Amino acid sequence: MASSNQTKLAIGFMLLASLALSMTARAEQKETLGDWDVHYIAFNSTFITPDIAKHYAIVRSKYNGVINISILDKQTQEAQSAVLTGTARNLLGVSKKLTFKEISEGDAIYYLAVLPFSDQETFRIAVDINDGANKQVLNFQHKFYAE
Repeated sequence: MASSNQTKLAIGFMLLASLALSMTARAEQKETLGDWDVHYIAFNSTFITPDIAKHYAIVRSKYNGVINISILDKQTQEAQSAVLTGTARNLLGVSKKLTFKEISEGDAIYYLAVLPFSDQETFRIAVDINDGANKQVLNFQHKFYAE
């Protein structure tokens, strides 16, 4: 039975990841950094189902955002493993550390970080990406809304 639940969770997360990537494709939230295509999206944690949130230890709240990043080799489009660290600085200059968790599902690798926010809070986000051989910085801005 546990295997069936794990399969359901994996499928659910892959659907979430597909949604995130399709939203990314529409919004063109992709940066080419060196040899990588870095796809990123920020969204409210309430978009994640309770089962998936529990499985990945994400607290669902209208005041928690999730940052989802995937790194692909620019030539082969294969998922890349790296170490991600980052900060989110609001417009008042208050900085919050981002802690990313690597999620591997089949050939896909995603990095998730939870970011607490206030309604209509805008963050300038900087993520350091390091695979041991290459280092790049992804910068973007996102405004979160409580739902």
